[in-house]
Amino acid sequence: MTATQKHDIIPICTTVLSADQPPKEDIMLDQQKITILYCRLSNEDAQEGESNSIANQREYLTRYARDHGYTNLKILVDDGYTGTNFNRPGVQEGFELVKQGLVGCWLVKDLSRFGRDYLTVGQYTDIIFPSYDVRFIAINDGVDSNRGDSEGFAAIRNLFNEWYPRDTSKKVRVSLRQRGTSGKHMGKPPYGYRCDPEDKDHWILDEEAAPVVKLIFDLCIDGKGPEQIARILEEKQIMTAKALYAKRKKKPMPERPYHWGNQSIAGILERQEYTGCTCNFKTYSKSYKLKKRIPNEPENMFYLPDTQEAIVSQAQFDRVQELRKNKRRPAKAERQGLFSGLLFCADCGGKLHFATSKSFEGKQDHYVCNNYKSNRGTCTAHYIREDVLREIVLERIRAVNEYIRSDVDGFQEEWLQCRRTDQERSIRDDKKKLEQAKKRLADLDVIIARLYEDYVLGNLNQDRYRKMSADYEAEQERLKLEIEVIEEWVEQREEMNDGLDAFIALTQKYVDVEELTQTIVNEYIKKIIVYAPDKSSGKRKQKVKIFFNFVDDVDIPVISEPIITQTTYEHRKTA
Repeated sequence: MTATQKHDIIPICTTVLSADQPPKEDIMLDQQKITILYCRLSNEDAQEGESNSIANQREYLTRYARDHGYTNLKILVDDGYTGTNFNRPGVQEGFELVKQGLVGCWLVKDLSRFGRDYLTVGQYTDIIFPSYDVRFIAINDGVDSNRGDSEGFAAIRNLFNEWYPRDTSKKVRVSLRQRGTSGKHMGKPPYGYRCDPEDKDHWILDEEAAPVVKLIFDLCIDGKGPEQIARILEEKQIMTAKALYAKRKKKPMPERPYHWGNQSIAGILERQEYTGCTCNFKTYSKSYKLKKRIPNEPENMFYLPDTQEAIVSQAQFDRVQELRKNKRRPAKAERQGLFSGLLFCADCGGKLHFATSKSFEGKQDHYVCNNYKSNRGTCTAHYIREDVLREIVLERIRAVNEYIRSDVDGFQEEWLQCRRTDQERSIRDDKKKLEQAKKRLADLDVIIARLYEDYVLGNLNQDRYRKMSADYEAEQERLKLEIEVIEEWVEQREEMNDGLDAFIALTQKYVDVEELTQTIVNEYIKKIIVYAPDKSSGKRKQKVKIFFNFVDDVDIPVISEPIITQTTYEHRKTA
């Protein structure tokens, strides 16, 4: 519904006054100023019938003003605007007239037409309007600012008017929560999927787009970043999602139908739905009064696996997230280091960046700590050559493959035991968090009740009460959501074997690894810790620690920390 606004000046002749109209001197004063007749109707209010329609409000207010001798009337209308805030053109125009001292009286049918935020409504009716000598009348509620006996009822009415949208918001939130936790998607299908013609809540593969999504993930695992992937897709003349949509809907094509944006590629790489799951509640709003959506923490989202056919495996998705978390610094050289983004300093925790000589001799490719900066930084070089790392990592991958293939059942048992221990510990921690959250939620009910009591008794000023109550209510909403998520997670926690199956499949895929490639490194290696060289014995010794994907918490004897000795570097000078 399009929001409309109308502002009319209506000349009215003074009529015979009713018994309950204001004193004559007040009428004379009001006749010299504007009397605002304010009408508001939200989309939700419109569904309730004709009694609160704009036409009915206008007629009702005009008749009241005429019967009570008000002249110089100005009608302000906000049609299609919520009462939970005052960001409305009609009411804002009225406030400007009030500030200019041009308004003598403000008429509304009832308090809810003026607004449903009881604190802001009270601020205007009790503080701002009186300070500008503006009389405020809510006809059906019997509220008249010139009569002190109506103030108490107005406060109660304002509380009820705010309760209405708050209650509606809670009901909508509960309804959305029920839908979201049932496994139904709460948004449109992303690029790569389309709605099932026989069930709009179910997604099926888009035969044309799904292979492109798979290609994007494969290219990322091969070491390509979003910019490089976008360039490859453009070279292959693969249509963007927008161009594909325009083609199917027979709409005008974009000027560059094959030009993929970096952000589009990054967005695809971050969509967990491509693993075949439903992922709901990615964002939230702190209050029904706020429209801004805030990214949710992963633990507060809802995941339900196997709700549609997967485009990529969970293992592939997890590996891509790990690679993107360790984004590679663009190399000045034309070549990219094989281990770029995977090497970390054992002392400062910083990344080691790839460097090479201007002659591009392979044996000069090496890595140094980002915080070294040629003796001007806060850390030592932790220098290590790439060819040495290639040899060590290749040796370890071969050893791990042989170890797992020699006793798959024993390895599975060891892996599951580690996961079982971690899972039991995690469930205990979650139950403890759940107990703490429920206790805090109960405490907040008591705190808010006491806070309101202090406000009513005058022990707390309005601004302070408003801020504190808003903070506590926001915390309550956050805790309620947190409790729901933890309860669901504890109840539905199951054994996750995806990582184990993926790693065993990896060892079977690369039976005889002769040479490392970017894909092999990214599939096997999670990270490598590089220690500073030890020269205390008179010879250079350097230790590295290799972490494998999925099995870094399993004790595999063959992947103990290797030592790089002086002889490894042959004729190179001691660093």
